[in-house]
Amino acid sequence: VHLIPVNPVREDGLNPKSRKRIMPDLLTEPPAIDPVYEAHVYCNIPTIAERSMEGHAPHYFKLVSVHVLIRHGDRYPLYAIPKTKRPDIDCMLVPSRKPSHPQLEAFIKHMSKGSAAQMDGSLSSLPRFPSHSLCEMGELTQIGVVQHLRNGQLLREIYINKHKLLPGDWTAKQLYLETTGKSRTLQSALALLYTFLPDFDWKKINMRHQWSTIFCSGSCDCPMRNHYLEEEQRRQYSLRVKNDDLEKIYVDMAKIVGIPTRQLRASNPIDSLLCYFCHNVSFPCTKTGCIGMEHFKVIKRHQLEDERERQEKKLYFLYALLATHPLLNQTVNRLQRIAEGKKEEVFVLYSAHDVTLSPVLSALGITEARFPRFAARLVFELWQDGKRPKEHFIRILYNGADVTFQTSFCKDHYKRSSKPMCPLEKFVNFVKRDMFLIFNSTSYYDACRRRAL
Repeated sequence: VHLIPVNPVREDGLNPKSRKRIMPDLLTEPPAIDPVYEAHVYCNIPTIAERSMEGHAPHYFKLVSVHVLIRHGDRYPLYAIPKTKRPDIDCMLVPSRKPSHPQLEAFIKHMSKGSAAQMDGSLSSLPRFPSHSLCEMGELTQIGVVQHLRNGQLLREIYINKHKLLPGDWTAKQLYLETTGKSRTLQSALALLYTFLPDFDWKKINMRHQWSTIFCSGSCDCPMRNHYLEEEQRRQYSLRVKNDDLEKIYVDMAKIVGIPTRQLRASNPIDSLLCYFCHNVSFPCTKTGCIGMEHFKVIKRHQLEDERERQEKKLYFLYALLATHPLLNQTVNRLQRIAEGKKEEVFVLYSAHDVTLSPVLSALGITEARFPRFAARLVFELWQDGKRPKEHFIRILYNGADVTFQTSFCKDHYKRSSKPMCPLEKFVNFVKRDMFLIFNSTSYYDACRRRAL
């Protein structure tokens, strides 16, 4: 079940046709929460070089592993507003059209000839890049491809060029790649890998298919996780029906479109409106009138209020702990193996969705983080202390910002340590033991069957 999406950016749209501009260019963050600013952040249109804190450590530390969890890039909506024309977005990749990337043309050529890659099951039948002149529902756009070409390039400069994480003669065994079975997540992973790897070689790409959006693999049976998700959805519904401004906006929009209010609400109009917004396309009009920026602002503002209440009420947090344990446990097990000297799977990429990243951020206790924007990235770095080679530390970064000491398990550590990172055992203890304390349990299996205190 998809919890409400949220937050977005700017730059000319993808379609070369001239368009009415609907967004001002914002240069600085306003002091108050501004729904338009938050929408800009969410869109994440590539305009300026991004600053990042990845790869920072004392000179005597050695980087030994990197795990990256990404949200797919910009996509066409998953929902349509009934009785309106779909946004006119072109999903053909055109290197001469903005926003572009110096390696976009080479990426298209390389993706066109890929055949030697090993891809699980249904992945092999998915297209490797978007290619429709009118985007299909949920399809990655050129902006989405460029976002991840940039992500890969940024990570390559830090992890390959500077820290030599992968040697020149790297093999498939040094990578672990996993994606959900949507074309947008597969294509986002390929775009990032294309600019990240020292030499993109199809024969070394072994992409695993993950059927679950929370990457729970073989540990998905968890009744209490489903219980907390249902409770969280009830909380969402309760907040929405209390919001008179939101209800008035939905009634007004439904009149413009000519459908019952309930039907409009069910079509999740914010998903579609964000696409118009991110691509700088005028919102839809009918003979009765036009959906406008005021409608958009009220719905967006409600999303931000929902985010705030979600943090306070803790139902989502309980859901998140149980939803993300299988993925975090897999991560911890791999980090422990590498800390013990194993040289395999030193670079890990999970290509996923907002409903994957959001609970991971919540479970780790990173409450200040914004809702995952398009092409968001969460990075776990494993470092070895050169002076004490048996000691290993982790850093956690979200969209380039170091959030290690925002995590619940390492909040106070920096006060007692001169090192800008967290001991690996703190992360291990959190995942193996402390995640279950709130459920008065000692294991995932038990917590999945026991209510929290």
